[in-house]
Amino acid sequence: MVTMAERPCLDEPPAGWRARLAAFARRHRVFLAALAAAFALRLVTMIGYGPALWFNDSYDYVSGAVHPERPSALRPNGYSFWLLLLRPFHSFGLVAFTQHLMGLAVAVLMYALLRRRFGLPAWGATLATVPVLFDAYQIQLEHLIMSDTMFMLLVVGVVTLVLWHRRMSWRLGAVVGLLLALTALTRSIGLPILALVVAYLLVKRTGWRPAAAMVTACAIPVTAYMAWFASAHGNFAMTNSDGAILYMRTALFSDCGKMGVDPRKELELALLCISTPPDQRSFSGQGYLWWANGEGQRFHAFGSGTTFTPEMNGVAGDFAKRAILSQPGDYLARVGLDFVRAFHWGRPRFPDAKTYLQYEFPFEDRVLPSWSSYKGTTDGDAQLYDPGLRTAKIDGRVKAVGTQVRDPWAAFMQGYQRTVRLPGLVLGVLLLVGLAGVAVRWRRLGGPVLLPWLASFGLLLAPAATAEFDYRYLLPAVPLACLAAAISLRHGVPWLRRARVIPVIPGGRRRTGSA
Repeated sequence: MVTMAERPCLDEPPAGWRARLAAFARRHRVFLAALAAAFALRLVTMIGYGPALWFNDSYDYVSGAVHPERPSALRPNGYSFWLLLLRPFHSFGLVAFTQHLMGLAVAVLMYALLRRRFGLPAWGATLATVPVLFDAYQIQLEHLIMSDTMFMLLVVGVVTLVLWHRRMSWRLGAVVGLLLALTALTRSIGLPILALVVAYLLVKRTGWRPAAAMVTACAIPVTAYMAWFASAHGNFAMTNSDGAILYMRTALFSDCGKMGVDPRKELELALLCISTPPDQRSFSGQGYLWWANGEGQRFHAFGSGTTFTPEMNGVAGDFAKRAILSQPGDYLARVGLDFVRAFHWGRPRFPDAKTYLQYEFPFEDRVLPSWSSYKGTTDGDAQLYDPGLRTAKIDGRVKAVGTQVRDPWAAFMQGYQRTVRLPGLVLGVLLLVGLAGVAVRWRRLGGPVLLPWLASFGLLLAPAATAEFDYRYLLPAVPLACLAAAISLRHGVPWLRRARVIPVIPGGRRRTGSA
């Protein structure tokens, strides 16, 4: 017979994983509710815009996945490798779905870091993730066949790993280095982030072993990629576009008279001179690189039939550097103008209406263009990747439809985008809060605020300094700015400062933390 003393108490919660899971959900119910709502918005987007949205750069990425034997001369192939990995499923819808999961994963990393490492309450950590979860332009970017969401996840993953551990071992440094290599192979700006992280570790006196392991782990795959690039294009590099893109940055102010270019001795540089006076040129430099009209795209003068060759890239880079050194004031003025564009309350149309509209949810189906690609056409490559794309007969030709608009789901997201977004001015306020957090921790050289703040600031400044402002370049900087601001406020706001206990570990264990 079982006595009363041997019977389990009816008020005691059942043991096992269900109880731990229920306790975990209760502790994080605010964030889980926000995450569920954000996931629902992404499902509406996928239903309303199947299978995905497209940008001008999308077709080069798809070509890299369909023809993986040759690296792109324009941009690293890291994102094309991801598309290649998913190619057996033959679905751009699946690609878009994985990118929506990446966007949600960014918010999860932010929340976990702020709760466990810095002790923010659940509502405070959730608030920091709201721009990533609910900004309509973030959701639209995730739905584009583009590398930006993947790049954002990798950068936030690196920052999370570095800040999560108070002490870094060489093994962890190697893991961070591999992530940085993937970041650099996704977008070239990942390499400067490596320098930033190494400098941060040295300032924090973590020792030379983690930094050396990080640099080595990053260098091996990047060097292997550059060797592959050299076998295809003849020069040891990651792209043949950095010089040409820097030329685009200087095209609006370069004056060959001030630069001292002598056409008799420097014919190649003279070919890139622009005769239109600087005050009469286009307000965007993109026309001087991408479009062959009027004073635009001059690289065809070299006669190779393509823009991004080692020779053209070298000459364009030399021209741009000479323009910067001979006209530093004009260069800094252009950089400053593009940098402050990030902090407008509204979204002025830039660099042109066509590019601007590619960041808006469309009102009608989008037909894929038939541009030339590496071994075919852009629409042909897309159909090779996803044979299930719907086709339509337009002007007597059968063309692939890259985006199908389905109402009322699409109409809902169009209205949502008009009302729910992160204004640039708010991003500027977040950066100022983070800067204040760095300043008050000056004795510790900014403390843990320094890394996410510098990364966010750098991601905003780099395009202005090396290319030109573009709205999609803002979004990877947003989660880092939110992290820097949240960590800064952790000790600056009384009701955040009192939240010392951090119950985030399943099973009821607790730990304390501080910034």
